[in-house]
Amino acid sequence: MKVTQESLSKEYHESGAWSDLPLDELFRNTAKEHPTRMALVDAPDRSTWTGGNPRQLTYEEADAEIDRLAAFYSTVGLSSDHVIGVQAPNTVDTVIAILAALRADLIVSPLPLHWRQKNVLDALNSIGAKGFIAADRVETREVGAAARDVAADLFSLRFVFGLGNEVPDGLIELGPMLAEMGKDLEFTPSERPDPADHTATICWSRSGEENVPISRCHNHWMSASEIVIREAHIKDASTILVPYSLSGLTGLGAGLVPWLKCGGTLYLHHPTSLSNLAQHANDIGADVVMTPGPLAQSLDRQLESNDSTVLAAWNISSPHPTTFVARRRIVDLHVADEFALVAKARGPSAKVKGTSLGKHCGPEGFESGPALVEIAVADEVEDQTPTLLVKGPMVPEIGWRTINGEQRRVRWEGNGYLNTNIKVEKLEDGIAGFGIPGLYALGTGNLETIDMVYSSYPGVREAAAFVVEDPIVGARMYAAIVPEPGNVPDASAFFAFLDAEGVDLAKIPHRVLILQSLPQNSDGTICRERLTLRTQRLPAAVA
Repeated sequence: MKVTQESLSKEYHESGAWSDLPLDELFRNTAKEHPTRMALVDAPDRSTWTGGNPRQLTYEEADAEIDRLAAFYSTVGLSSDHVIGVQAPNTVDTVIAILAALRADLIVSPLPLHWRQKNVLDALNSIGAKGFIAADRVETREVGAAARDVAADLFSLRFVFGLGNEVPDGLIELGPMLAEMGKDLEFTPSERPDPADHTATICWSRSGEENVPISRCHNHWMSASEIVIREAHIKDASTILVPYSLSGLTGLGAGLVPWLKCGGTLYLHHPTSLSNLAQHANDIGADVVMTPGPLAQSLDRQLESNDSTVLAAWNISSPHPTTFVARRRIVDLHVADEFALVAKARGPSAKVKGTSLGKHCGPEGFESGPALVEIAVADEVEDQTPTLLVKGPMVPEIGWRTINGEQRRVRWEGNGYLNTNIKVEKLEDGIAGFGIPGLYALGTGNLETIDMVYSSYPGVREAAAFVVEDPIVGARMYAAIVPEPGNVPDASAFFAFLDAEGVDLAKIPHRVLILQSLPQNSDGTICRERLTLRTQRLPAAVA
């Protein structure tokens, strides 16, 4: 299924930004040329956070598994352009499941790991998903059991598959099923025209008040990854360590797809601590290591190889990048939710420059080669913060079939730009990255929306969400609540209320402050900076 306008598709092909090569073909080509090269390697501590022992596969071994699973999808009745949801952590099994779905011409909808049953149900229902793949567990969460409950409530969901060795009853265990049917499964690839122009994924924008489906074809992903590969100088056969879940633009666009394009080895990691990530990188001698931007300086100090490149990912909820003299190559990866990304290597001064407006092509310069993304800001309106506009070969389609309504704040403008509704801060040389610190929470949307969730707790007069810097994950969300007169709220009861309401995990605060009133700015809005200062006792970079 194609969703990009034919005129745009033709323009991107003629510019050289788009090609005829789908993602799965990249993997197949490497498997043919380098069958014994190591392709995928699990984290050594896999069994501590999800079911199954660590695995590693060569390209030849992985290609055979992908073939069998793609044939299995077809055998059970999943056909071209059927949508299959995936909610699973960074494992070899997850990558195989995604690549097999793409090989079978399915559309993959990777779901954030922190989504609860309600979020998953709403998302899969809105896009008419026919299948769902879920891990047995992620740390202490029984994801497989929740997937079974989703299937019971969603009539259109015909197949629910489980990954791991603790899959609950009611789910089809992919591992044993493939082992039993392996010799009888033979995959026959399709011959549909323009395969790279067809929709590959439906990811989810989470920066606004609602979850917006974001459709990307294979070529959208190729363009997003190309700007990372060029700026980070990722070479063929590189070893890439990815701690981001494969559910969005950061993990897929800057991790999985660059791995497919360079034909290297993908080392999968589940983040538990910065020291654990650094140790993993040192053990494998990683060429490229991804990390949250706020942790880049600490990671840089702990890495042993000076030849490693650090991809420092800054999302719209991150503080502004800090200046520091790095010991190795640092590439700042600015990610505008699920809409676009820009990669910029730091120069000798170690100073982070603003993100320039206009065309971005990679290190050759703004006017050399096909533009991969073009950045602008919306015309300023009095008393309103400007918002980010993007267009170009990496910019996806929004909506899915009938749910791309005009009422959405994320929308296409008449000038061809996609208005992301992400508020940005203008500088003399462009904009200060994507997003304004303190306005957004990681993976959950704007803070005002979360305020309403916290305020719905009985006995609370008003509440506010705010962000505090954290040395482990970069930033954590806190809650400040003001009780009604005479009411003494219980923090543990507050957490229990959020859990009972099915609030997604990223919206549950790390800690709760009980206050008599919330600090305000001169215009009457909540002063989140003062709340942050009260908690971290440091300059409030995130609020």
